[in-house]
Amino acid sequence: MGFHNPRLNTTFNQKSNATFNNALFKLKIIKAMHETTARLYIAAQKIADTTGQSAVAHLLNESPQTVKNWESRGMSKAGIIKAAQIIGCSVDWLISGTPPMRPSNIEEAPSTRGLVPLISWVQAGAWCEVPESCSMPQAQDILSSYHDSPTYLPCPAPHGRSTFALRVKGDSMTAPYGRSYPDGCIIYVDPERRSPVNGDRIVACLMDAGDHEVTFKIYKNEDGRQWLAPLNTQHPPLFERFTVLGTVIGKWEDG
Repeated sequence: MGFHNPRLNTTFNQKSNATFNNALFKLKIIKAMHETTARLYIAAQKIADTTGQSAVAHLLNESPQTVKNWESRGMSKAGIIKAAQIIGCSVDWLISGTPPMRPSNIEEAPSTRGLVPLISWVQAGAWCEVPESCSMPQAQDILSSYHDSPTYLPCPAPHGRSTFALRVKGDSMTAPYGRSYPDGCIIYVDPERRSPVNGDRIVACLMDAGDHEVTFKIYKNEDGRQWLAPLNTQHPPLFERFTVLGTVIGKWEDG
C-alpha cells in the first residue's frame, strides 16, 4: 500500500514540472501517475541524472515492478525515505511537493528529525564490518538494508541519516534508579556518532566474540583504559575488545 495522507494535494503541481522537458514528464503522463512517484522521477532526473522506470528502479535497488506499482498506488513510506536518502532530495518534497526539492546543505548530511527504521540486532551487527573512519556513502549497502524494516518510529532527537532504532533485550541496562533502559524499550542509535566520551550510552560490537555480537552498554574511558559497563550491577563489566557502532541519542518506552 502506498504512503497516503488525506491532507495531501492529489494533483501534481504543474508549475514545479515546468523546467523539465523529458518526454517522461509530459503533462498527460504526470496526470496519470501518482503524485509521489511523479516527483520521484523528477528528483531522479534533476539530482541523479537518472530517467525512466528501469533506471530509477536500479538506482533505488528496487524491482521495476515495484516502481511501476508506485506509479498507480503511490510510493510506500519506506520507499519515500529510501529514495530521499539515495537521491538526496527532501522527504517533504516527495510527499507533498513542499520546497525545496533538495535541501541546500544536503552534502553536509544535516541532522534531522523524522522517522527511523526499527531494525534487528543482527542487522545492527552489519556495522561491525564498517571502519569507524568510513563515510556514510561507503555504508550505502547497510543503509539500503534498513528499508526492509516494516516499522518506522519518530525519533525524539536530531539525528543523522543512518540512525536506527533497536528494542532493548535483557536487563543489563536496567538501573535501580535514575535513567534506565528496561527490557523492551526502544533506543535510537546514530552510527555517525562513533567517537563517544566517557559515560555515553553506546551500541558496540564485541571483537572477540567472533560472530558480531552487538551489545548496549555505557562507554567508559579512564586513564587510557576503555571498557563497557552495565547499569545493572548484577551484570559484570566487559573488558574485551570492542568497536563503537553508534551513540544512543534517545529512548522510548510504553507507559
